[in-house]
Amino acid sequence: MRNFMEQFIRDESGASAAEYALILVIVGIAIVLGAITLGGSIGDAMNNTANCINTGTANSC
Repeated sequence: MRNFMEQFIRDESGASAAEYALILVIVGIAIVLGAITLGGSIGDAMNNTANCINTGTANSC
């Protein structure tokens, strides 16, 4: 049993899979945050454009 535990502790075969999963999570979070930020910015720009079209003046735009 002791020999099994020593081998289990030294075994690193699953380490690469865990590292890849962690990298994927970090990249996924970055994509989501970027999409949220860009979505808000694009939405604001579209609202400003719609307001300029509705008022009919280009001075405030």
